Amino acid sequence: MKKGSGTKGKSSPLVDTRVIYCGDNLEQLEKFPDECVDLIYIDPPFNSNRNYEVFWGEAKEKRAFEDRHASTQAYLDFMRPRCKELHRVLKKTGSFYYHCDWHASHYVKMMLDQIFSENNFINEVIWKRTSAHSDAKQGSKHLGRVHDSIFLYSKSDDCYFNHLYRPYSKDYTDAFYKYVEPETGRRYRLDNLTAPGGGAKGKGNPHYEFLGVTRYWRYSKENMQRLYEEGRIVQTKPGRVPAYKRYLDEGKGVPLGTVWDDIGPVQGQGGEGLGYPTQKPLKLLERIIEISSKANDVVLDAFCGCGTALVAAENLGRQWIGIDISPTSCYVMAKRLKNVCHLPQSAAQQLVGKGFIVQNLPQSEDRLRKMPPFEFQNWAVNELNGVTNQRKTGDMGIDGWIFLPASEATKKRGKATGELPFTDNCIPVQVKQKDKVGRPDIDSLEAALMRQDMPKGVMVGFGFSSDALTEIEAFYHRGKRLIKAFTVKDILDGDIARKLA
Repeated sequence: MKKGSGTKGKSSPLVDTRVIYCGDNLEQLEKFPDECVDLIYIDPPFNSNRNYEVFWGEAKEKRAFEDRHASTQAYLDFMRPRCKELHRVLKKTGSFYYHCDWHASHYVKMMLDQIFSENNFINEVIWKRTSAHSDAKQGSKHLGRVHDSIFLYSKSDDCYFNHLYRPYSKDYTDAFYKYVEPETGRRYRLDNLTAPGGGAKGKGNPHYEFLGVTRYWRYSKENMQRLYEEGRIVQTKPGRVPAYKRYLDEGKGVPLGTVWDDIGPVQGQGGEGLGYPTQKPLKLLERIIEISSKANDVVLDAFCGCGTALVAAENLGRQWIGIDISPTSCYVMAKRLKNVCHLPQSAAQQLVGKGFIVQNLPQSEDRLRKMPPFEFQNWAVNELNGVTNQRKTGDMGIDGWIFLPASEATKKRGKATGELPFTDNCIPVQVKQKDKVGRPDIDSLEAALMRQDMPKGVMVGFGFSSDALTEIEAFYHRGKRLIKAFTVKDILDGDIARKLA
């Protein structure tokens, strides 16, 4: 299927598709029926003991993103039950791709051999993700680590597989397709027309004279004459053995092998990069999906991060399911599906295969209390239909903005003075993951409002102390600046629009 064709087929009768599930993938996978998915791709957090600094989306909101496991054994203990569930939900005709790097790839391979059987191991794909200077610094005692491994497994010999081809290199075409047809400009090479003759090997090959040359030939005399009249057979000089004209544009290309060095890393500025630390190129996922699935097949990414596999599946007319434990990731991929694929986030549209839904976002105070602080902050701002702050340090106590209708004044503030880029049509938001937001927190927001001469602000917390509420009222009477105090319960009850008025 051609990219962007937008062809939609019937929804899967086995499992809901075009759904993003927020939560632990093990819990969600246990709810899926057996053998309901055609293709699985996962790119789980590597056992790398690294901390990433993440810039989320266009706003480039810098946040800490942890990618660590205490040990290789802990990593495998985490992944094994999940891979067993993924094996269970995979169809017998399906394929499974596990994307990993050098830190634990050899251990991962042994684990997958046990789960899928080593007889069902198909390939290890080497993706060259960066150039040779990757991490081999001056004085280091190792070669540059420039590739990832992608392990491909099937569940049976009946797995679907589509061979892909890469274009011929310029060196190859210059060496082998050195002739150019003047009338059409098509490049071609001359191929042998003769066939083995004599004895058992020559049995069945015709022997005759053609253009003054007698040989055993690959074609009958009638077919040779027809090809000659069509201009497909040429004789460069009288008496020379005729040759077959094979055009470059008729060749499929070079069969795709296990070393993929033609897809570069995600580009940031001006490219597809979202700032997500482990984001993979869209072309990489589209290639995997083209190899191992057909139109309307179900593609599952159980660690879907910023949603590249989902976008690739949608582009290629597949059904898809995404799972990620991070609410922020779910917001990011939902925004990406809306902006890039132009899919509405609508339950009614999802039912007819024209939209998508996000399920299981945190909807209880208990879950929200346990959420990492930056995840909680992003959740609150997103639930207020706001935009998170692009700055992590020096943010003047502002975690995001709620933008008012464009009809209101939009005078820009702050850029010339080095302050935050407020405008007159936005409301600053401060978020505190506290049971009781106190007076000092209110003082901080008040200072930001006065500094930027803003008439209104929003404070979010699980609750507010009496001192905080008294100060909010006094602040309004002193300077007619309004602070709206929203509890998490207010947000969960969905009564925000009226209270913002």
